[in-house]
Amino acid sequence: MSQLKTLLLGSWRMTSWVYEILETGEVLDALGQNPRGIISYSADGRMMVFVLRTDRSTPAALVPTSNEKIALYDSMFAYAGTYSVEHDRIVHHIDMSWNQSWEGTEQVRYLETDGRTLLYRSAPAQNPLDGKDCVHTVRFEKITSTSSH
Repeated sequence: MSQLKTLLLGSWRMTSWVYEILETGEVLDALGQNPRGIISYSADGRMMVFVLRTDRSTPAALVPTSNEKIALYDSMFAYAGTYSVEHDRIVHHIDMSWNQSWEGTEQVRYLETDGRTLLYRSAPAQNPLDGKDCVHTVRFEKITSTSSH
């Protein structure tokens, strides 16, 4: 196992997620300010990511209305699959996703890590949240047994 893959093993808590719109250079928060997110990498080559807006609305009842379901869907981002590490990048091979159109795709992330923090930059691509061409920058901190919840 490569040193980089070994450093990635475990779970990471998202600390920020922004994207730059390539046409304008504008930098925006993805899923609002301070989204809650976790990404995990296991030694068997599986990964998963789950992200929520912090300002999600709670449905009025146990069974959400149609509009509440739309709002809940629009306030999250999630997928799982396998991963491979290639030099300074990681490739997520997606086999299940909150958005069916991502299944079967490969998502490339250029990364930097020191084992405590993780920085991702996406390749330029269409944003699945608003359709604009952009580059995403996501920061994580390693979750340890002494990390707060």
